[in-house]
Order: sequence, then C-alpha cells, then structure tokens
Amino acid sequence: MKPLTQCIDFLTMRQFRSLCYLLSILFVAFAASQTKAQETHVRLTNLPHLYIETENRQGIWSKDNYVMSTLWLVDEQDVVTQFDQTEIRGRGNSTWSLAKKPYKIKFAVKQKLLGKGYAKAKKWTLLANAADKTLMRNAVTREMGEWLGLKNNPAAKFIDLTLNGTYQGTYQISDQVEVKAHRVNIVEQQYPLPEGADISGGYLLEVDGFADGNTFWTSRGGVPVRIHHPDEDEIVDSQNQYIRQYVNDFETVLFGQDFADAEKGYRRWVDPQSLVNWLIAVEVSANIDGYYSTYFYKNRQDSLLYWGPLWDFDIAYDNDSRICHNVRRLMSDDGYGATKNWVNRMWQDPWFGGLVCDRFQEVVEGNMKGYLMEKIDSLAALLDESQQLNYQKWGIQTRMYHEVVLYSSYSQYVQDLKTFIDQHIDYLATAFPAKRVKAPTPPFAPELYYYIVTNAGTGTHFDCNDGAVVAWKDDSQRESQEWIITKLGDYFFIQNRADGLALIDPTEGDCTPTTNLGTQLALAEPDPEDERQLWIITPQGTDNLYNLTNVATQHTANIEGGNASDGTRILSYTTDERNAQSNNRLWRFTPTTPLPDDDTPTGIDLPQEPDDYALAYNPTNQTLHFGAADPTQLTFTVRLFTAGGQLLRTFRASDPCSVSDLPRGSYVVSWQVRGTTRSTKFVR
Repeated sequence: MKPLTQCIDFLTMRQFRSLCYLLSILFVAFAASQTKAQETHVRLTNLPHLYIETENRQGIWSKDNYVMSTLWLVDEQDVVTQFDQTEIRGRGNSTWSLAKKPYKIKFAVKQKLLGKGYAKAKKWTLLANAADKTLMRNAVTREMGEWLGLKNNPAAKFIDLTLNGTYQGTYQISDQVEVKAHRVNIVEQQYPLPEGADISGGYLLEVDGFADGNTFWTSRGGVPVRIHHPDEDEIVDSQNQYIRQYVNDFETVLFGQDFADAEKGYRRWVDPQSLVNWLIAVEVSANIDGYYSTYFYKNRQDSLLYWGPLWDFDIAYDNDSRICHNVRRLMSDDGYGATKNWVNRMWQDPWFGGLVCDRFQEVVEGNMKGYLMEKIDSLAALLDESQQLNYQKWGIQTRMYHEVVLYSSYSQYVQDLKTFIDQHIDYLATAFPAKRVKAPTPPFAPELYYYIVTNAGTGTHFDCNDGAVVAWKDDSQRESQEWIITKLGDYFFIQNRADGLALIDPTEGDCTPTTNLGTQLALAEPDPEDERQLWIITPQGTDNLYNLTNVATQHTANIEGGNASDGTRILSYTTDERNAQSNNRLWRFTPTTPLPDDDTPTGIDLPQEPDDYALAYNPTNQTLHFGAADPTQLTFTVRLFTAGGQLLRTFRASDPCSVSDLPRGSYVVSWQVRGTTRSTKFVR
C-alpha cells in the first residue's frame, strides 16, 4: 500500500480538498452522534439503565425467534457502552403471557456484563419480576443461597429498561442457567462428541413440570426430567441413554427396600450438602414451585447428583393467591411438582431427617434470619427510586399473575416479606423435627446387665410385692426393681434380682389373646420349660418401646388403668392392634449395672457353660444328646426349632431328646448359658 503522500500525487488539488471536506463532515457527524447518544441514553433513577432498539423497531413476539437489536447500557457512573449486533427474544413459561414481559438477550461475542467474578457469556436474562410486588424475591433467594453455601447462584443486578423508546420498568439482569464457568460450573461436554469420550458428565438436569425440551419420565416415580446440557440439538444417543439410565437407577434405589441403608441405599447417589441446603432454601422461601422446577446436575467422573441452582422464586415467600396466606406450611406437603415424590421418600429415612434438622439448627443459630432482613432492607433502599417509576407504569395494586395483592404501598409489601420470613423460620424450627422420622425400635437384644422395666405412660417400674408384680416409682435402692433377662431361642426368661424368682403369667385355663384377661402377673420358682415363664418382647414405634407378651397365654403386660400410684397392679391383658399405641402396654428396657463376671447374681441360678462339651445325634435310637467332660455341668435348657423358627420342644442338656417322630429335614438347636446364645443346624 502506498503512503498517503504518494496517493496525493495522483489527485488534483481540487480533488484533495474535496476529500478532506468529506472526512471532516463524517467526523463531525460521528462526534454529534456520540454526543446525542450521551444525551439520549441517560439514567432515570439511581439504577443503571439499559436501552434496547430492535431492528426497524419491530416488536418481540416470540420465545423462539431472536430479533436483531442494538443495546446501550448506562452504568452507575453514567458511562454509556454500546453493543451492536445483539439479539433479543422472549423467555419464560407462565411469565411470558404477562403484560410486563421477561426477555433473553444474546451478544455477538461473549461479554463480562456484570464485571469481575461473574460469567463471561453471550446469553443473559432480563427478569421482569412482574408477579412480585417487592421486585426482590429472586435476589433475596440468591443471597440466601450464598449464605447457605450453595454453588451456582444466579446473579442479580437491577436496572431500568427502555425498549424501542418506551420505558418498561424495573428489571433484573441474571445469568442464563447453563453449563459455564461462574454459572453451573461443571464439565462442558464437547460438541461434536469425540469418539471414546468420557460421557459420565457433565449433565444439567431439571425436574420440569412443563416437560419442555428433551424430557423423559422416570420409570418408578413418573418424574419429568429435562436434559438441559448437553443441548437437545447437540446431545447424542449414548449421552441420552447414559443419563436417563443413571437417574432411573437412582430412583429405583430410592424407592427400593434398602433405600435407607447407608451402603445399598440412595445416600451413595446424592451430595448431602447441596441436597439439604437446597431443600432448606425451598422451604424457607415457601416456594410453591420449588418442587415443580428443580435443577440438579452430575459432573464427570463423579457418582453424585448435586442440587441447584436456585431459580424462579418470584411467587415464593407466601406470594401465591392459589394457597392460603399461611406461614405454617411445608412445600413438601402443599407445593406443586413431582420432586416431592423423591423428597418425601427421603423424609422416611432417619438419616435424611437428621441432616435437615441439624443443618436447620445451624441456620437458626447462625442468624440467617437477621442476615436476610438486612439484605431486604438494603435491596429496598436500592430499588426505591426505580420501583416508584415501575408502579407508575404497572400499578402496585394490579394483579399480573397469582401474586398476593394486599397493599397500596411498596414499603408495606417489603414489610410483609420480612414478617413472613420471620414467622416462617420460627415455624420451621418446630416443623422439621416433627417431620423427622426416627429410627424404628430395634429388636430387643439383652446384654449382661440388670434391667429396669419402665412404663411409657406413668414412668413407674416393674417391681414385686409378696410374689405379685406391681408398678413402683423409681427407687435405686430397691433391687426388686432390677431384672435379669435371658434369651432362650425366640423367647425371653425374666428373673428378679432380689429373690431370683421368675416372671410368670399365672392365668389358668385355655386362653386366646382376648380371653381370660386381668390376672395379675406374679413370680415363681424358675423353670425355663414352663411356657408361662417365657416371654416375647416385641419392638414398637421409634422410641425404643416394647410390648411384653406371654408365650403361653398370648396376653400382654398392662399397667392397670394407667395409674402411676405405687403398688398399681401389672396385669395379663389384651393383645391386639392397640399394642402399638396404648402406653399402658408399652415398656422401656433400660440396662443399669453389669452382671458380675465371677459370681452368679444373688438368688439367680444361671447355668455355667461347660469347659468341654458337644451336641451329638444317635441315629440308632434317633435322639439328640449332649456330652461333656463333666456331665454335672449340663444344667442348661435346650430348645429345638423348625428351620422356620417354630419351637418344637424343650429339654435339659443332661437328658436325651427323641426326634423319631419328626419328619426328615433341617432343624435348629439353640441353648443359652451365661446370657450367651449358642445354636447349630441339625439335619435329620
């Protein structure tokens, strides 16, 4: 290229002067346009202002088709930045039908629109918050997500918006929910997918009640799950199959028999921290759509599902007229959406309930309530000028969607939001422990301790008085309140520490669970072969409570009339469906002091285990018998059961037991010495 001085040689002086004149006109026009832009694009309030001019000022009527446009952003220092070749379209589901519409904008090149620490991206959303009279519920939720430690919380920067010369109101610039650094920060799968690529992640998913886009329904719970990333135009069959199968496998485990097992259950499929923090955010905000639209994701080479980001909270915080104005509700009970199918199954797991309750206690003690109140006050001050212009256009008492319309001033709506959060967090402090499922009462397994047996209703203990069993208030000096419990096969043998006598149901005659009732329990000389001295201890509920039922009479121990007075009789009483609910029949077994290692407890004759002994079967006379180096040590009781656990007969270890009448098959021989149960399989 020749220098300008050489080019002039080929021009006449007149032509050169004409060129200079033309350049000067262009420069003046450009400078004038810049001055006009500065004068035209100004802030109307303390907020930044975004001006958008579509090509030929055409309207924006579609959520699918972009319209070319030019943007001018006036920042807080009144610096105007122009963005050419941008595009804009509508967005949202229900909100797109509202008068004040939300939009999506797309820049020609990636922009760090909100500055350092935020995403550099082409796509951004303009939230109208039309159904939220405070305009801040989404922003407050972002702050709550930050406080809870949730990742990927969408940005919230407020602006005033003018579109094609018409002021539109207060808007919020926010992130597009997509896989990208500073957004959903997981591995972004390559497109096109290389051969042999690792397709274990990342996947951005949503339980989507609208079932838009690439959605599948889970096989067990019928939950609509949308795959956002990879995009439906880019995802290949192998990726589709992988993530669909993965979510279905998670759900199968969640609804499986071993769902609450630490190794076999769903715990190995979920990230507990994000799961619990996300649930607390949904419930604190009382987001009725929190389980209708639920984002979650899976990263590459990571077996866990993570929960979030938080999105779409404009009708949260008791701002939906379709449900009563009530702080005392849980969205897992009253909200919309299929994610409840998963969450309410998790609530049946004591581990999950413990996580939620413990984390919420940290939330209360850490004063998240006070933190949110401060953020609301700060946002209200920031929005004050802008909201006034916004409601001059849209009306603060005009219902746009399902929002609750109660007040005539912005400050009243802000105070209503604060009052709800204050009262609702207090309610959750009681609701979460109430919702928590305790671990079921385990089968009773006696240890080498003395036990006290306490009634669930009265708090009085099993005691004895002249051979009769009564209830008595706690008295650590009374050895008669202590019992040694020995397991004999499927049954239990119970002896009193004070006199060594055994607990017995002395009811006479033929009995059923509901006949010959009301006999007072008593004590008798120990005889493990007497079924009236054998007991079944049945776990009930979740509070380590049990029924005590006699093998012979089928009656359950019952405190007479629920009376807490000393000396109240303990009766042989009804066994029926009320066993699980009636405190009169529920007992707690509490170990007190260990049994002596060297001496038999006073008055209690427990057999010693022989030093060298064995069980044998004599096929000639078809008998079972024990042999020992010292036959005098064979003083314990032996029980013979079917393989299914039915007791067939009881015999002393020193005596042979004929089995000639039994059919061929497998049996179990069981005995107990010094509180230790021994058993072996016997095949006839």
